[in-house]
Amino acid sequence: MRILGVSAFYHDSAAALIEDGRIVAAAQEERFTRKKHDAGFPENAIRFCLDRAGVSLADIDHVAFYDKPFLKFERLLETYVAFAPRGFTSFRMAMPVWLREKLFQKDLLRKEFQAFDRAFDWKNRLLFAEHHQSHAASAFFPSPFKDAIILTMDGVGEWATSSVASGQDNRLEVLKELHFPHSLGLLYSAFTYYAGFKVNSGEYKLMGLAPYGQPTYAQTILDNLIDLKSDGSFRLDQSYFNYCTGLTMTTERFDALFGGPPRTSEERLEQRHMDVAASIQAVTEEVVLRMTRALASENGSRNLCLAGGVALNCVANGKVLRDGAFDNIWIQPAAGDAGGALGAALCAYHLFKEQPRVLNGALDAMQGSYLGPSFTQTEIEHRLRAAGARFKVLSDEDVTEETAQALAGGKAVGWMQGRMEFGPRALGGRSILGDARSPTMQKMLNLKVKYRESFRPFAPSVLREDVAGWFELNGDSPYMLLVADVVENRRRAMTAEESALFGIDKLNVPRSEIPAVTHVDYSARVQTVHEETNPRYHALISRFKALTGCPVIVNTSFNVRGEPIVCTPEDAFHCFMGTEIEVLVVGNCFLAKQDQDMSLKRDYKDAFELD
Repeated sequence: MRILGVSAFYHDSAAALIEDGRIVAAAQEERFTRKKHDAGFPENAIRFCLDRAGVSLADIDHVAFYDKPFLKFERLLETYVAFAPRGFTSFRMAMPVWLREKLFQKDLLRKEFQAFDRAFDWKNRLLFAEHHQSHAASAFFPSPFKDAIILTMDGVGEWATSSVASGQDNRLEVLKELHFPHSLGLLYSAFTYYAGFKVNSGEYKLMGLAPYGQPTYAQTILDNLIDLKSDGSFRLDQSYFNYCTGLTMTTERFDALFGGPPRTSEERLEQRHMDVAASIQAVTEEVVLRMTRALASENGSRNLCLAGGVALNCVANGKVLRDGAFDNIWIQPAAGDAGGALGAALCAYHLFKEQPRVLNGALDAMQGSYLGPSFTQTEIEHRLRAAGARFKVLSDEDVTEETAQALAGGKAVGWMQGRMEFGPRALGGRSILGDARSPTMQKMLNLKVKYRESFRPFAPSVLREDVAGWFELNGDSPYMLLVADVVENRRRAMTAEESALFGIDKLNVPRSEIPAVTHVDYSARVQTVHEETNPRYHALISRFKALTGCPVIVNTSFNVRGEPIVCTPEDAFHCFMGTEIEVLVVGNCFLAKQDQDMSLKRDYKDAFELD
């Protein structure tokens, strides 16, 4: 049985294909169109999924969509009625779009799919899951657990903003929900907007900015914005927010509470912005911890699964793990709306068709999240030559050796191997790599390669067998969704003068043996690398360890600011030629910057809209 899952028309459109319960393929549309967070119908992602399985749409038993448009429309109407006459301008702008596209989404989907197969039986094969049901399914069914409590948190689906479900074998039951407009995701997004970052894409920047500040406004948030209960449930005072009816996230009352108007996108960051970021991060962690502690005490399962956009807050996830209310935690790597495509397909398979779930007894079902396109060596060579690249073809052993030598020599390496990752994190399939020991690597990658804000941290990739020797983590973190501190004996104590520095002035102070991946609070967003899911990446880090004694390298996504992660060999070459990456390795092709035709160099710094 084959089921195609689709998410679209809001942000991060995607498609996923499962076959007899096994995940065959999954990808976001942005990777093909090169448009960040592309919300359009995922035609390219669907075509990839079908091609990967070697089937046509006629071979698909069901197509499952990740939410229910009528319920969303109901929420929109009821919200405007409840807040009338406020929000008429927003209402007037939203209604034509909803009436033209969203309300009749089933018909829109039917028309979009006609390009694939005009004879497809839509009345019997097109299914719709609820938004948070899709998130919950994406979290539980691929997890390694037979039973679990599933917590999903995001901005809003149809009505739900958070949900709790119970998973057992192939069954999933939603137990309770928190409804719009009371939303942890929207609360965090309001502060994202206030700090001058884009909503639905800049939340991770706010999380990265938080360690530079102090949570001086945390009590202000708890006293004014959020009525937080002991079990983590809450209500938000809507007089501070404008997302229900307006075209912004916050009101003037919000601005007055935090000392001024929202920051503009490229305005200089002040200490106040850092303190605001630290404060909302602290409040978010408190909300999540109260939720998880209450769920652990109310339910018998010792396993917790997480999904929804808030589950990408890896700092909060790390706090939940260390809190110990649950013994085991598993987080869907595509936790946002893209993962809803996979969740919808799994809902259709397990819940609608009542098909059994098979656990492998050890690993999860995500295959390391390497579920996107890959290219044969012949394809890679042909595509690179057509793009004008100059390269040498190495053996597998020499690829590992020369790349490890380049990293040990302090070079920035573009690394494109195997299948592309599904979800927002690069996990060693489409990555830019560097030497974690270098005190200048973090700043260099930010300013000369990624062309992004200097404060943003980079993640370490560490051999799974060595993680406990470097980080306060003794478990798996394959999807870069847990933050842990560098162990005490690897840290460097700050001098009195360094400790007195404020905010971003702390950025250039080396804080450990691996300064390129150590944030200002000694934390790191850890990726454990497993031989079972990515043997080539594991071999590279192992060789780097043999050369340097360090089993940790820098891993950041292979793109520049505002660009989707690279998908094809051409994407990788163009990014290589548009940045100061010094080495590119695609499959077994090894490219040195000095060997390239410099007439092909691109101005990549302003090639994409800033995120």
